[in-house]
Amino acid sequence: MPDDVAAARAAAEERSAFSHPPVDPDATAPYGDLPDQVIDFYAPRVQVGPGGPVPLVVVLHGGAWRAAHDRRHVTPFADFLARRGFAVASVEYRRGGDTPEGTAGTAGTAGTAGTAGAVGTAPAAGRWPETFDDVAAALDALPALVREVLPQGDPRRTVLVGHSAGGHLALWAAARHLLPADAPWRTDRPAPLRGVVALAPIADLAVADKLDVCGGATRQLLGADDLFEQRRPYADPALLLPTGIATTLVQGRADRVVPQAVAEAYADAAAKAGEVVGLTLLADVGHFPLVDPVADACAVVAEEIAQLAW
Repeated sequence: MPDDVAAARAAAEERSAFSHPPVDPDATAPYGDLPDQVIDFYAPRVQVGPGGPVPLVVVLHGGAWRAAHDRRHVTPFADFLARRGFAVASVEYRRGGDTPEGTAGTAGTAGTAGTAGAVGTAPAAGRWPETFDDVAAALDALPALVREVLPQGDPRRTVLVGHSAGGHLALWAAARHLLPADAPWRTDRPAPLRGVVALAPIADLAVADKLDVCGGATRQLLGADDLFEQRRPYADPALLLPTGIATTLVQGRADRVVPQAVAEAYADAAAKAGEVVGLTLLADVGHFPLVDPVADACAVVAEEIAQLAW
């Protein structure tokens, strides 16, 4: 496909994904004292199955780990999953760049989230170690918060879902038991997850760095020069295998933001570690339809989640 046609299609996909009005959660609860340390909760809109608590989907949003891209842009996706019968928890976390004090805990500018692939003037991506501190703390606090705030959800049937940079964080969170012994986020045992569904994830930081994904975001996340290699064992999911947790990657073949090669590199690393990771490749699909409720690709994502959750 000619570059101009592919670019036009990608732009149309992005516009569609960010055209939906934000959906307010049923409840929001803090897992820390800072504005970004909050989780939005969506109760299931329909009853699926015999009744009682339903599987919990934990969503980690994307946006190249940058401050401008908060959880608000995935509220329609969270609502879409709730309308499929899931209980949903959407996690906010600290990101790189300047975030006005007190704003990220409520709402952000969803329309700017599509600039995750921009280069040149993009603000710093992520914070070390705060981004990782927050994801670990949120997941540790989640079971108790679900029991208090979202009793319809069953934390024993949790599927972790992340898109783009959030896909990286989801894969990382599922591998905390494999972190180096001196890592502050290391756990003694695997997380009690039904599985992970990573959507166009920045799953291999070294490959993403070589491809300059999201304007050098991976090197901004970990630090330049020697810091990048020093921190990779603590942050790169491709080095934290096998997890022993069922994992599926969903990737658009036409993704111009996080290319297919990044997901394939993670799947290859898993295979070398003796673990089978599912890789669902969607033809003629770019980066954003995976979280766009009106896109066919989003229905595929819901089905992948259901296969693990139920």
